[in-house]
Amino acid sequence: MLKAHLIHLISRLSRIRHTMTDSCIFCKIVSGEAKAEIVHRDAQVTAFRDIHPVAPTHILIVPNRHIESVSALETDDEQLVGHIFTVARKVAHEEGISRGGYRLITNTGIDGGQTVFHLHVHLIGGQRMRHPMG
Repeated sequence: MLKAHLIHLISRLSRIRHTMTDSCIFCKIVSGEAKAEIVHRDAQVTAFRDIHPVAPTHILIVPNRHIESVSALETDDEQLVGHIFTVARKVAHEEGISRGGYRLITNTGIDGGQTVFHLHVHLIGGQRMRHPMG
């Protein structure tokens, strides 16, 4: 009985995860179903301007494959995470903010402030940033 319940639960979670991926705005941007101002795209990641910028430069860098958050990363994703940071450096240089500096932010989970559940890094710059702790 418990085994059948667990199989049903796993099947249901799988369908929910599939639906989340289908409705994920970042997945839609990566696939071209939703519009965004793309500043970089390669086989692993897509970078685009945030529609609600908090600074003159505010770009989101997302893996092309749906990964919910940092908490969902696996050991096999280490190369991808490194690539995200390399792309951030490249885009910051292209945007002209690398010399003065910039901020990279990743929110994880509801309590961490994550609002779109597709791993993403905010590249923010173009102005002097306040220290987040005061």
